[in-house]
This record gives sequence, structure tokens and C-alpha cells, in this order.
Amino acid sequence: MIRGFTLATITLLAFGNVAAATPDELRERFEQEMVSQHNFDAKEVHRLLDQARIRKPILEAIARPAEKTLNWGEYRKIFLTKDRIRGGLKFWRENAETLEKAAAEYGVPPQVIVAIIGVETRYGRHTGRYPVLDALYTLGFHYPKRGKFFRSELSHFLRLAREENLDATEPMGSYAGAMGRPQFISSSYRAYAVDFDADGKRDIWNNNADVIGSVANYFAKHGWKAGDPVTQRVQGVNGDHQAIIEVGYKPHTTVGRLQEAGVKLQKPLPMDRKTSLLAMETDQETQHWLGLHNFYVITRYNHSPLYAMAVFQLSEAIRLLHEQQQTTAS
Repeated sequence: MIRGFTLATITLLAFGNVAAATPDELRERFEQEMVSQHNFDAKEVHRLLDQARIRKPILEAIARPAEKTLNWGEYRKIFLTKDRIRGGLKFWRENAETLEKAAAEYGVPPQVIVAIIGVETRYGRHTGRYPVLDALYTLGFHYPKRGKFFRSELSHFLRLAREENLDATEPMGSYAGAMGRPQFISSSYRAYAVDFDADGKRDIWNNNADVIGSVANYFAKHGWKAGDPVTQRVQGVNGDHQAIIEVGYKPHTTVGRLQEAGVKLQKPLPMDRKTSLLAMETDQETQHWLGLHNFYVITRYNHSPLYAMAVFQLSEAIRLLHEQQQTTAS
């Protein structure tokens, strides 16, 4: 039971009155596609899926993601902690050479790479407690709202296991099937993970070189612009600017147009620099920030401005602490 509902009831409510394939029918189609489109053995796919378990806590967790239930002030408290900032400094020290190599090759600064790993898994301390096979099976066949997406990820996962010579029953991850220290979903693993130390494997669970290189490659492939700012807080926003805010966090206007509309920057930026205007709610106030290009790139990792702001602010806190330590040491 999930809050008084059986799995069958949840499925019926999600589908509503629209005729839809049953989980068994979806699974049969999936198995056929793996054979016809990806050259899998039919018996092997069936055997693997028979080993998957439906996990009801996964369905509960995906129904209440933090990005949709918390305001910015509440969300910030989770990630901007002394433990996570100091953990970032420690990770930076232990992997300084690799981080500098990644920054030189991909243009992504060390503090941003470190912050992603810190936000995702506390630098590898919490990489997930569910078998990835179970997570993707549960959501692919028993979560109609996004079943198509998770069946696609299950397909990627099975292909990934074949390509990387993994036992598909062994990898552990999040309730949504994200894996390793950077929490890549299966399609991202296949597309963006790199063998950064050239040892013949792409290991995002245990090899920090591959973790760092893969995160940097992900950002570079999504258009990170080396040396460009991420965001800055602005003043002068009022009700007249609400329509600009409501367009969303993808850059859609320019700094010049915002300034003409009365928005005041703390630091000058080119007038033609594309941006969005963000409203970040706390219990005490509404903060307003620019959503510049690199801010939007961070949201490609997790499609939430709260997430991107947490990564940015954690990265800045880690950078400042790192610079303080460097100054003290010299």
C-alpha cells in the first residue's frame, strides 16, 4: 500500500479513463524492442526483467521531489552546510591535479565540478540504495506519467551493461536510476562518461578521475562557456517585471532590456548578454537573480533553478574557502 492505495489503484488513477497498455503488455513490447532494435537475446532480456522487483518506496519518492515541495530558503539549507563546503575543499585537495586537467581540457572550473559531486552524493558518500534495474523497471512499467522515459532509460541501462561488461543486477543508484558519484542516468552515462585516466574503463562509482572528467565533459557538451559568469543577484524588481519572470529560466531577454526596465545589477555585464530573471522565494523575502547562459547549462544536469542555484552557491563557498587556504599556506 502507498498512502492507502494499492499499486493497481495508483496505475488506474494515473491512466484515468484512457485505455492504456497494462504493465505486462508494456513489458512484452519492451522485450521485443530490445531483441529487434538492439540485438538482445530474447531469453536473456526476459530472465533479467524477471529478476527486477517492483519497489513501492520508489513510487512514493518520485511523487514528492524536493525541487517541487521546498522553497529556495528551505532547499538552500540542505546543500549550503559547513560539512558539504568542507567536504568540497577536501575533495578538491585530494583531486587537485585531475581537477586542473579537467578545467584545462573542458573549460569547466574545479569548484563547479566539485559542487556537482557534492550536491549529488556528498562526494561519493551517498550514491543510492536501490538496484538500478529495480528502479527503472518500477518506473518504466508502473509509473505511467513518465513510463516512456524510464523505459527508454531501462533500454539504455541494459545496453550500457552490455557495453561496459556489467552484471545488470548489481549497479546501485537513486530511486530514479541515477548512478555513481555524479548520478548519471543511463543515457547520460553512455553519452558523456569518459575514461579520464585511460585505464580502459569508465567507472563513475569508484574512480574520481572518471567522475571528474565525466562531469566536466557533460557540462562542455551542453555548452558551458569558460570564463563566463553564472548568475548575480539584482535589485529593483517589482510587480511590473512579473511577466519577464514567468517566461522561465532559459535565457530569453538581455541584460540591456532588464536595465531599461529598472533592474539594477551589482556588477556590469555586456548589454547584449542573454539572460532570464529569476524569483527565488524564502520565508523572509523574494530574491531576484539573473539566469545567465552558464546557469542554464547547470539546469541541464537537473531541470530546476533551485538545483542550479544550490550548485552555484556551493561552488562559490568552496572556491572562497580554497582561496583562503591557499593564501594562508603561502
